Amino acid sequence: MQPNKNIAIGLITLCLLAIGFFSVVLIKAYYQHNKADDVQEASLPSLIQLEMENEKLTQENENLWEELTKLQAADGAAALASQQLEEASINACLVGMTGPGIKIILDDSREERIAEAGNYVIHEEYLSALVNALWNGGAEAIAINNQRLTAHTEIFCSGSYIQINGTRQMPPYHIVAIGNQENLKSALQFYLWDKLGEYQQLYGITRKLETPKEPLTVPAAKQFTFKYAQPVKEG
Repeated sequence: MQPNKNIAIGLITLCLLAIGFFSVVLIKAYYQHNKADDVQEASLPSLIQLEMENEKLTQENENLWEELTKLQAADGAAALASQQLEEASINACLVGMTGPGIKIILDDSREERIAEAGNYVIHEEYLSALVNALWNGGAEAIAINNQRLTAHTEIFCSGSYIQINGTRQMPPYHIVAIGNQENLKSALQFYLWDKLGEYQQLYGITRKLETPKEPLTVPAAKQFTFKYAQPVKEG
């Protein structure tokens, strides 16, 4: 009887162990399932929050790109306006210029005058004729005694001096013209240049032409103030 009892006890113990094992497995599976449900339920608000934040960041990113586009457009417009202003200032002679060119020096005669002043002195028409020749030869900027010539420049005689840009100028007269040197020199030959050469021999005036290798400089003109003329409005 004893061996049979021991066998029965062993079988019962084995069954209990099996039941305990499967119980642990079932309990663990139950808790894991519940835990997964809990995690899923807990993660749902977080996912919604992340989605909302993602949409917000996307909108902010689009807004930033729009602002960047506007800034780039504004920078482009500002650069264009700055370029146009610079070009207008150059065309209005309000900017000093430098470049290749020629230099002319004219001066009254130092010889004893046996007659009235006449051809012993430099007249305003000499300066005007030479300036016109230089413009015709492609000069891009001209100055006489550092007076920049513009559309408003006047050159006329006023007694013992020549008035340029409202200033009294006395000889010697230094004419500086920026442009192609060969074209400027060629243009002079069609105007008063040879005649001034004759006056130089006969009366002793100074007529000198220089073609320096280094760049010449022409100063900026003073800004002209309009009192009566006004821009025409479009339309």
